Amino acid sequence: MQNITHNIVIIGGGPAGLAAAVSARQNGENDILILERAAELGGILNQCIHNGFGLHTFKEELTGPEYATRYIDMVVQQNISYKLNSMVIDISKVRDTSDKLVTYINKEDGLQQIVTKTVILAMGCRERARGSLNIPGYRPAGIFSAGTAQRLINIEGECVGREVVILGSGDIGLIMARRMTLEGAKVKVVAELMPYSGGLKRNIVQCLDDYDIPLKLSHTVVNIEGKERVTGVTLAQVGTDRKPIAGSEKYYSCDTLLLSVGLIPENELTQNAGISLNSITNGPNVNDHLETNLPGVFACGNVLHVHDLVDFVSEEASLAGKSAAKFVSKQKILEGLKSYTATSTQNNPIQVLPKDGVRYTVPQTIDFDGMEDTLIVRFRVADVYKNRFISVYYDDKRVQHKKKKVLAPGEMEQVVLLKSTFEGNAPKNITICTETE
Repeated sequence: MQNITHNIVIIGGGPAGLAAAVSARQNGENDILILERAAELGGILNQCIHNGFGLHTFKEELTGPEYATRYIDMVVQQNISYKLNSMVIDISKVRDTSDKLVTYINKEDGLQQIVTKTVILAMGCRERARGSLNIPGYRPAGIFSAGTAQRLINIEGECVGREVVILGSGDIGLIMARRMTLEGAKVKVVAELMPYSGGLKRNIVQCLDDYDIPLKLSHTVVNIEGKERVTGVTLAQVGTDRKPIAGSEKYYSCDTLLLSVGLIPENELTQNAGISLNSITNGPNVNDHLETNLPGVFACGNVLHVHDLVDFVSEEASLAGKSAAKFVSKQKILEGLKSYTATSTQNNPIQVLPKDGVRYTVPQTIDFDGMEDTLIVRFRVADVYKNRFISVYYDDKRVQHKKKKVLAPGEMEQVVLLKSTFEGNAPKNITICTETE
């Protein structure tokens, strides 16, 4: 088996991988390869036939396939190479060099290895399945993750069910409540374990309120009935400890249960490569260049942290592509000087710390020396807060203090940091928090 070489290998041909590839090309790198495990580029967008995509990126409202096609067309027009039906099975370091070795397998090439200077992780995420929920009952037909049901309806043209209960109010669960209704099904209720919805407010309005579909917060499924096919489920209210309250049970007859109970970033490859993962996001820890602790490996999109808008995925992935192209250019210069060792872009790291209602931030560190003039830091809050301030501290000095009427975990927030505000002196820590006054 003879190794092939590329300067940048992008794992994943969904919205993040496509945007990263286009950005890397626009920033001067020509030797790029996208590896996609599916039979076509576009990722999850191919089954998201509803509109609402592209308002930030293209200044118009598009469906998921339309949004994906815009980027696929750019990849084709710019002659960026890609391989479909190709599963990456390992990322490792090349012995005695600073290159990376990406191992993949497909029908045409068999088992193949690529030596590359840079890897961009853009594998996306997967849905949490029923097996992780410990719901009592049999395992009959009629239980689907919301994303699986979406693909069956929108791509395969299959009928999923006629009487539906949905557990979980993440965006895909809300969107599928509307989609099932439009298919002629009766969505009886959407139940949510938490005391707040995990989806965007606009999706609650457009997908539930507009169709008179009830949303029961602080509720969960405590039993599934039916042996061959689901015949009904029992919901119960939960207390602050998230445990069912005795006597609050209510039975709903149905033939279908859809699960929208969270997304898990696909980071098995990342972890096996020895890359540090964040315990909150389940994605890699990165600096402001979106570089992981393994020099030359970058991450973007839902493999980094779960986003609510694909436009933000594209924006983030564009930064990853730009950073990867810069990294390759720097390594080429070092090779020419015969002093080639892969070094992280990060020097003098500033720690970005979430505190008081902020669950996490991306990035987790900032390279003061290499920082761009403007940096967007994205984060999610831990609960629903009303009339709170989002504050930013440089060490002990508060430099931003902006009031928000409502903060919710389902809505990603951001702050913009300007390098000029450091006044030439980098703080040791930047703290992002919520405050009541």
